[in-house]
Amino acid sequence: MVKVKVQQGWLCGEQLDTVQGDGQYYSFKGIPYAEPPLGKLRFKAPQPPLPWNGVRQATKHGPKCPHMDIFTLKMVAGSEDCLYLNVYTPNLDPKSLLAVMVFIHGGGYKSDSGDVDHYRPDFLVSHGVVLVTINYRLEALGFLCLDTKEVPGNSGIKDQVAAMRWVKANIANFGGDPENITLFGQSAGGASTALHILSPMSKGLFKRAIPMSGVPFCDWSIPFAPQKRPYILGKQLGIDTNNPDELLEFLQEVPVEKLIDTNPTVMSFEDRNNNGMKMFHFTPVIEKDFGEEHFITEDILKLLKNGKVNDVDVFFGHNSEEALDSLTFIEESLLKEYNRYPDLIVPRKLQIQCSADQILEISEKVKGHYFKDRPINLDSMREFITFCNHSYYVYDIHSFISKLPRSCNSRRYMYIFSCVSNRNIYGNPGRKYGIRGAAHLDDLMYLFDGKEYNLKLKKNTKEYELVQLVCTVFTNFAKYGNPTPDSSLGVTGPEYDNTTKSYVDIGDALIPGTNSNAEVIKFWKSIYTSVGSEY
Repeated sequence: MVKVKVQQGWLCGEQLDTVQGDGQYYSFKGIPYAEPPLGKLRFKAPQPPLPWNGVRQATKHGPKCPHMDIFTLKMVAGSEDCLYLNVYTPNLDPKSLLAVMVFIHGGGYKSDSGDVDHYRPDFLVSHGVVLVTINYRLEALGFLCLDTKEVPGNSGIKDQVAAMRWVKANIANFGGDPENITLFGQSAGGASTALHILSPMSKGLFKRAIPMSGVPFCDWSIPFAPQKRPYILGKQLGIDTNNPDELLEFLQEVPVEKLIDTNPTVMSFEDRNNNGMKMFHFTPVIEKDFGEEHFITEDILKLLKNGKVNDVDVFFGHNSEEALDSLTFIEESLLKEYNRYPDLIVPRKLQIQCSADQILEISEKVKGHYFKDRPINLDSMREFITFCNHSYYVYDIHSFISKLPRSCNSRRYMYIFSCVSNRNIYGNPGRKYGIRGAAHLDDLMYLFDGKEYNLKLKKNTKEYELVQLVCTVFTNFAKYGNPTPDSSLGVTGPEYDNTTKSYVDIGDALIPGTNSNAEVIKFWKSIYTSVGSEY
């Protein structure tokens, strides 16, 4: 057992061996970073954490936010008292403070946690960084928006800010450098990370950012009529009112289990485009400015155009075959939906702003481009996966980074993750269709040793070498602001700019390239431009 003092009091953690057998690290789990958001604090912004007396045991995770697991479809009871983080460090007293990496989990803003079930720290801490993983409130608990001063929305993402503030104030006691913090996240965590680049609330809390497989432009992150959702939810649960104060009082007293998996509940008729990629209706929103601290109050496109971004280095990226993680869902229902409703092929951003005639016209263009005259069925799985990759990830990520201005001395880098090995548990099923690549989530298997996945890692194997490579690239960026600061990895990748669009492909080796997916970007840019969209 080992003790560390933080602002709230003393913690007692433990020293553990890494699963790959190359060292030890110190683990401190279940650290509260905010007051429990219970009772009248439900749906509201997080409050500062409370102190404790004596020594707090930090060998077990705090409760998860109640949610339905989006992969197992099982309820995770958890607790509303869920605002906890975990700190893992290879050295409590290093000669020089270590780079810090704070990870924001994905899950569509409605699922998952920062626990070792999916995010065991062993791989990353072995590369000489301090790792922090966090819980934050999910779905309605974290992203309900009443458009009022009390509940303007974004409480879940403000939880992330509260966690970063805690890290900034306390991480030096764990051997971490509060002036060298990298925020990184995957999927919804990636989109969250990108939003922190834009938010004045997050300014000064981190130095670098790695948005992985997600940005705020992605269809599943775009809010659609968020102010309507609480009232629809209230009606489903037993109150029909237009009074936000009355609705808030009612929803704060509803048993928490009735607020889990409410996305289907709050759909209205115009939400028929609800499918595997567009089913998230409690997401970050643009808040009204009530004169108090807020996360974001201006349109994202406007912020980017006006250069209102935080001065941080960024390392954006996506995987080579993102949509393969949804293969089973695609096989069982999504293909049928796309045949039945041709407008589903049109991104939500365009559906919101376009007329019915425009939507059908776009639908025909997109279908012709990807499928020609072929029906959308199992025989066109290769084409369908490509369409999903491009429309839900590739174009949006490239569009966002191309619009992100360079501020002061910040640097921009880009990667494409294409590693393939036995660790690709989400991508490997695609081989039956002749599709080989890294699916959404596969990159995490090379950064974390998720306990639930039970993936053994032996030295002198391809998997081991790839884990070392990937962790080196990501921790290089955290340490130096450059994923390839020297030639030790075989390449020194150039920065991204809007002319060369340089990137590095992370596969069996690192391969630098330029103008990735140029034809994809050209096609989708023409689609958006044709209806006056700036995305």
